[in-house]
Amino acid sequence: MPNPNYITPEGARRLSEELGRLRSVDRPRIVQEVADAAAQGDRSENAEYIYGKKKLREIDRRMHYLTKRLESAVVVDPKEQKGDKVFFGAAIEVEDEDGKRHTYRIVGEDEIDSKTGRISWKSPVGRALLGKAPGDVVTVRRPAGDIEMEIVSVKYT
Repeated sequence: MPNPNYITPEGARRLSEELGRLRSVDRPRIVQEVADAAAQGDRSENAEYIYGKKKLREIDRRMHYLTKRLESAVVVDPKEQKGDKVFFGAAIEVEDEDGKRHTYRIVGEDEIDSKTGRISWKSPVGRALLGKAPGDVVTVRRPAGDIEMEIVSVKYT
């Protein structure tokens, strides 16, 4: 597998729930709206019909994407990880050059959320942290300039 799609159990559950909602709630509702709009007559100038068809295509595209992502997913449970090295699913506390502490969690590409510190294992920070242990100093290359961070702690929860 040249490009694995690692994901946490929580991330896989969220993607499955979104797919289920699209399939059983959103898509049937839009199909009904399109059918109602089509019943009004001339479809070429019917904005509700045109918009509904566009929304239906967007839902179908998202459902296809989610299906493919879930089919290729490799679920990795952070609770099964042991040790103090940084691997997928780890929660890492780091201290930057200015003494500020940040907490990151290494997750899959479909789970990133910068507001909560959930970063992809493929991101520059994620790649720099992988395989390191508390006390290690890593250098992260970024457009604003390189920054050094020391790993303070590694937890798997």
